[in-house]
Amino acid sequence: MKHTIGCTTRPYGSLTFAEACEQIAAAGYTDVAVFGNSGKVAVGSESTQEEIAATRKAAADEGLTPSMLIGRTQLNLGLEAAVADYKRLIDNTAELGTKWLLDCGTGNEAHFEDYFELMRQAAPHAAAAGVSLTMKPHGGISLTADDLLKAYDAVNHPAFGICYDPGNIVYYTKGERRPEPDAELVAPTVSTVIIKDCVVENSKPDVMVTPGEGLVDFEKVLSGLVAGGFDGPLYVECVGGKTLDEINRNVRSTLKFVSDILA
Repeated sequence: MKHTIGCTTRPYGSLTFAEACEQIAAAGYTDVAVFGNSGKVAVGSESTQEEIAATRKAAADEGLTPSMLIGRTQLNLGLEAAVADYKRLIDNTAELGTKWLLDCGTGNEAHFEDYFELMRQAAPHAAAAGVSLTMKPHGGISLTADDLLKAYDAVNHPAFGICYDPGNIVYYTKGERRPEPDAELVAPTVSTVIIKDCVVENSKPDVMVTPGEGLVDFEKVLSGLVAGGFDGPLYVECVGGKTLDEINRNVRSTLKFVSDILA
């Protein structure tokens, strides 16, 4: 079983999307996850056909598949408008040629039930468009593995799955919860994985660390996920380093690190 290992543009957030793609391709990756660059995500619900085409071309020019896009819900607009906005985002995701639309849930407790309802309404639209929704731990509605399982059951649609982000489990619980014990438990719901580590010093968590150098035991996490049936793609989100050379070195070494564990 061969897992796709992609890289998000987050390590190159200060560069343009095209420049980030150049670095990611040079590091040996085949896939890019479209995160924020130069202050914004290249494709959102309001993007024009021209903007989507330009993003698609920038990835293709470097031989990369833009297989994941980070998105967000707009529940502050009210449920009906938020659903309409999210469906436009799904359509733009499909136009980009992207399979995975990554969502970070919501931290506003007043929106929890609306969030589940939005995903229930959006999932059939996503399925019809060939897009899969994947929600990751990000505090709030998706703080722990228990919350992820609750969300999976609440939406209950094949187009909605979980993105396991072990670094965020550590980050949002300040190290009180660990991602290793729950990996095999959540694995049947997990469609994608974010490769991110985390350190906690003086109760302050930090994810800008190269995977393997923080608190996450990636061998345990990944073996648990694979043992539980996970066979989807993985995306590197964060590495350490300040200079472009340092970041490039860490992005490249993380590809080998993850590949070696999966092998």
